[in-house]
Amino acid sequence: MMVGETRRSRAHFDMTLVILVFALSAFGVLAVTVAKFGTSSEVEDTVLNYIVSSYYGMRQAIFFLVSPVVIGVITYFPYEFIRRRSMLFYYLACGLLLVALGGRAAGVKAWIDIIWGYTLQPSEFIKLACIIVTAKYLETNDDPMGSFKSVLKLAILMGIPWALTMAQGEMGSVLVMIFVFGIMLYFGGIRLKVLFSILAIGIIGIALLYGVTVASGSDNYRLIRILSFIDPSQVDASAVYQVDNSKIAIGSGGLNGVGIFVQGSFSQLDYVPEDWTDFIFSTIGEAFGFIGCVAVIITYLLIIIRMLYLARYTVDRFGQMTIIGVMSMMLFHVIENIGMTTGLMPVTGIPLPFLSYGGSNLITNMAGIALVLNVVKNRSITAMPGMMPQTFTSTTRKYMK
Repeated sequence: MMVGETRRSRAHFDMTLVILVFALSAFGVLAVTVAKFGTSSEVEDTVLNYIVSSYYGMRQAIFFLVSPVVIGVITYFPYEFIRRRSMLFYYLACGLLLVALGGRAAGVKAWIDIIWGYTLQPSEFIKLACIIVTAKYLETNDDPMGSFKSVLKLAILMGIPWALTMAQGEMGSVLVMIFVFGIMLYFGGIRLKVLFSILAIGIIGIALLYGVTVASGSDNYRLIRILSFIDPSQVDASAVYQVDNSKIAIGSGGLNGVGIFVQGSFSQLDYVPEDWTDFIFSTIGEAFGFIGCVAVIITYLLIIIRMLYLARYTVDRFGQMTIIGVMSMMLFHVIENIGMTTGLMPVTGIPLPFLSYGGSNLITNMAGIALVLNVVKNRSITAMPGMMPQTFTSTTRKYMK
């Protein structure tokens, strides 16, 4: 242990974070299998047999089994290469977004066909690329928006991937990136009034974009989603069908849930559309009840708190901002997804980390966790006992005056 190094700030492989994430992901395989248990499914004698016989459950299990490889490769990837070649990952991710514009699924041009029916969703990976380049920028800029040149550089850096993602119809991913960008700037030392000005400009810009797309008739379904959230009585019943059924399914679980692989359950009858992807929380609510939902939320809370803890004792600014970026990405996903399935937030198509079906979603989140592990494993500068790193200290002091 180095001089001045404490147990909290030492370089290590954080097994606590890994256990929490893999426990949630393993539960996700079960939840996806339960969600896709249909009326034609034969009754199996074990949970493993249900998973193996389920097309989506088995695919999610494969993604889960690939996850340790992703964790291992990225965790032990040269840290300095990630830090110094952040733009390389950015260019690769933007390139994938351009390729994806040639494909289309459910009105959204966001997938690249790979092999054997597997697809790649670049809008998931661009989130991590934006986190890395923003962390690199904040490493060398104490006042991120202190000059017109800084504002212009950040606007170009973020504007390109946001525009490409928006062109694919992935507005939810854009909202995630905006939220992550704002949180990283906050912890990076941006003045609060500047941050609020950026948010105001962003909201106005998105509103204008919606106005243009709605006027052209190409984006009416998003307007309907917003209207159905603001005032459900002003839209057709079909517009609120998914959310209403989701709330009914969650409520039907009661305290302990109805159980898994139950004949006649809402999940078996496909009562909630997309209940294995974006609306997986409705399946969890029905099958595992209030206790299961609380357990999932607590697990997410522990993961978020753990990452904040790791960031607090990471003095390296690039590493600290990377952890904050990954943490804020997952935080927004969890709040928005659980909020939309319970009617507290508008529907955006944002998946629930580690639980929703999808290889791109699971691998991206695992890669984000691996980035955090890489930072912690390569910590060489340590915090003194009872003190926070300088970036946290200055930011906190500034906004608590």
